[in-house]
Amino acid sequence: MTIASLIDTPSELTDASNSKTAIVLMTRIRLARNLASVPFPGWARPAQREEAYDLCQAAVTSAQLMKRSLTVGVSELSVLEKQILVERHLISRELSGAKSGAGVVISHNQAISVMINEEDHLRIQVLRSGFQLKKAWNAINDLDTALEEQLDYAFSPTKGYLTACPTNLGTGMRASAMMHLPALVIAGQMEKVVRAVNQLGMVVRGQFGEGSDASGSIFQISNQTTLGESEPEIIKRLGSVLNTIIEHESNARHKLIESDAGKLFDKIGRAFGILQNSHVLNSAEAMNLLSLIRLGIDLGIFSEEERPKVDRLFIEAQPGHLQHAQRGEFDPAQRDLLRATRLRSEFANFTHPDFSASINDPI
Repeated sequence: MTIASLIDTPSELTDASNSKTAIVLMTRIRLARNLASVPFPGWARPAQREEAYDLCQAAVTSAQLMKRSLTVGVSELSVLEKQILVERHLISRELSGAKSGAGVVISHNQAISVMINEEDHLRIQVLRSGFQLKKAWNAINDLDTALEEQLDYAFSPTKGYLTACPTNLGTGMRASAMMHLPALVIAGQMEKVVRAVNQLGMVVRGQFGEGSDASGSIFQISNQTTLGESEPEIIKRLGSVLNTIIEHESNARHKLIESDAGKLFDKIGRAFGILQNSHVLNSAEAMNLLSLIRLGIDLGIFSEEERPKVDRLFIEAQPGHLQHAQRGEFDPAQRDLLRATRLRSEFANFTHPDFSASINDPI
């Protein structure tokens, strides 16, 4: 497998056959691990980084879950390829800017990626579409166990796994969910939700993590505490918080329909019209329009069969994927024209809205 073939292969998040849920788009679990015998990447000399890279890469590719995987060094990737992998959540922005001695191992179905020499020697992550925290945990726990049999992890009996950043100390685990929360955004309740989540030891970020915005009403909710709790306890607590947010989003949808259905339907109808007829669309606007269409699917206004297409377009309308599809590199103005053309084509045969459809359970 090459990076070109991997990019052209449907992923865990872009495969239209994958089952998607109304509010949780994706769950992800990430583990930070370091070798005991080599300085952490930020302090290591180039030769030591190369040593850690070789040790980690050999261990990862020999694991059963990573058979038929692709290993690629960051220095081998073009700027566009890096951007696509970031958009697919397979590498971080930090790794995309790393120097020599850094890379990633990606499973054939793109559900698992292991970054080498990012902030830590290993950043192991498992992605699952929808709300699948337990399945993601089982997969990453199996892989971590297999790697620990081959690698001497930096570990303290009192502090747990040692990491470059103190906030990851202990379990080294970040569990998160990507949530679609348009009703809470429309109702102006997201600030209240963020404050409540923070008080529970969780953090809310944009779609691409720290520093990113929440265009498309997509938010990433993850645990903030990694020390003092076991992995199952963290997952259980996060799952409880996510279920509460799902309930709040569902209630917000009910209230929007009860208080002013016409205004909500107008937003959805206008989004449909713009996507079918616009000629210039920037990335943020496209995300927000697609968000309203997805809400329309949840409410029964559009056919459920259209959900995989919209979920796929959340990723494929991003700058990197857009340029890859056109086999070139384009400036922002050109991308806005290409994005509108692509979306007009996708929505030309899209199911027309049925605002008279029964909305018994708007989740």
